[in-house]
Amino acid sequence: MAASPSLIRVEHVRRAYDDGAVTALRDVNLAIGPGDCAAIVGKSGSGKSTLIHIMSGCEAPSSGTVFWRDQPVRGPKHWRLLRATKIGIVFQDFHLLPALTALENVELALMGHGVLAGERARRAGRLLEKVGLFDRVDHLPAALSGGERQRVAIARSIANDPELILADEPTGNLDSANAETVMDLLLTIRRERGAALVLVTHDQGLAARCDWRIPIKDGVVGCEAARE
Repeated sequence: MAASPSLIRVEHVRRAYDDGAVTALRDVNLAIGPGDCAAIVGKSGSGKSTLIHIMSGCEAPSSGTVFWRDQPVRGPKHWRLLRATKIGIVFQDFHLLPALTALENVELALMGHGVLAGERARRAGRLLEKVGLFDRVDHLPAALSGGERQRVAIARSIANDPELILADEPTGNLDSANAETVMDLLLTIRRERGAALVLVTHDQGLAARCDWRIPIKDGVVGCEAARE
């Protein structure tokens, strides 16, 4: 497990649905340290996406506690602040707004932080250049390929220079060539920015590119959830 102090930590986390009829996570304990690079691996339905949703505050645990830098995260307001300033999220389905251009989708992450419109556009442009899309800034998502849309989503996720990037099956909707490109990009950004990266995947080849793997089965984190 990551050395103390942790960046994010879950303790005795359980997540149940349908009034307890379905249990997605069972007494999960996991710590991620600053700069860690980890892959949560498991089959479909194993609980890996539920775990990443709880680590991002998109879902609340049925019981247990999530800590940020060893302080408990207390409620939706605290989670909103963390997602706005400390945690970047990359989704499998991109979650881009279809009526906004690539540039505008990235700019959204900078709104509400006192950044003037001109500076937002400049920052968003630099981020899109970083992910190889400077010539696509004015394109709507429908005019972009799946790989390009995922790169826009990655640019948006790092707009506020997060300490933690959570990527939920970021290559799940991509062909193998684009999947490798996106993985290369995530690892490069993680290395250059010093952010921790937690990747959810069922692809063992992609998981092997991370420093350590966190196996999960039937909602239980395996005993290999430690650095190799």
